[in-house]
Amino acid sequence: MRVRAAVTAAALLPLLTAAPALAVANGSDVPAGQFGFTAKLAMASIPRPDGSTYSSFCSGSLVAPQWILTNGHCFHDVNRNRVSGPVPYATTVTLGLVDEAKEQGITRKVTDVLQSSVNDTALAHLDSPATGVTPLTLNRLVPGTGQSLTLAGWGSTTAKNPAPSAKLQQGTVEVANVAPTTLGVRGVSPAATTSACTYDAGAPYFVPSGSGGQLIAVEITGPDCPHASAELTARVDVIADWVADHTK
Repeated sequence: MRVRAAVTAAALLPLLTAAPALAVANGSDVPAGQFGFTAKLAMASIPRPDGSTYSSFCSGSLVAPQWILTNGHCFHDVNRNRVSGPVPYATTVTLGLVDEAKEQGITRKVTDVLQSSVNDTALAHLDSPATGVTPLTLNRLVPGTGQSLTLAGWGSTTAKNPAPSAKLQQGTVEVANVAPTTLGVRGVSPAATTSACTYDAGAPYFVPSGSGGQLIAVEITGPDCPHASAELTARVDVIADWVADHTK
């Protein structure tokens, strides 16, 4: 499925042609009209050290009309070091839909990237605001063990021959442990093995509310999906001020 927790941070974004990148395994389809803030990031012509290129995908969430919060390693140089500044390769963001076969959604291009110095997260700046989509608000409180969260992502539903999903997937998890900048989460529903998967890197863990919700954490990595082990996520409360300062 996706990158294992034992893999180094520099390898968190797998390849389409080799090890998979980081969707929701053993999840369920998101009903029409919900979670439009969940972003599908498609990256093309990502360079390898040998001069070749490949394509990959990540997930993310809209946190301001012109900003996506995602996994930091979705944007890296040829040596897989995270990068800030002009987007390192062509990246397209799609929002506002749950089924690519039935809906068009909103498409924007990423122009610039800002990497967090606190945890493995990054802000992606869009070429124009994503109007009509309600952004997630940012949690500013320390999450509690046992807290219930919703995960939504565009990743694969299996680690075997992974491919990004054409339907937005969701699942329920709960906080298993709290570290200074990260959370461990475990699947609850539809199954104990509900878990993020390949191409879910950057996917939001949130508490739904109306057309939006409150963002609690961002997907980093975990064991191959599906699994019942703890998944590593990045806490949003510890970067909330940084996000707010850059998305005004």
